Amino acid sequence: MALFSDSLFLPALALAALAFFVPRLLARVLPEGVKPLLLNAFLSTMLIFLLAGGMFVCLYLWQGATAAQLFAPGVAATVVFFGRLGLASAMIWAPILLLSVAGLPRKWVKKTW
Repeated sequence: MALFSDSLFLPALALAALAFFVPRLLARVLPEGVKPLLLNAFLSTMLIFLLAGGMFVCLYLWQGATAAQLFAPGVAATVVFFGRLGLASAMIWAPILLLSVAGLPRKWVKKTW
């Protein structure tokens, strides 16, 4: 049970799921084509990066840190710290995101790759 309560297994699983589903959800609202595909990749990357940073904030709060403790060094320093954590977590979500985006053209109906 410690695998789920004290480790990063569930957050890593959540990031992997986000990396798979976010591009597919964005593909529903973006048109088909190469430029929209690149826009989808960019928007998905930024969105998951922000969500990953927010997930780390939630993990710190869940482990007992207070918001005052998190923001004691200053707002900018805290944003940079959690941004770096979100960027480091790209080792988990970036390959899955890349594969998810690369698979989107298979479902195109109007455009061809």
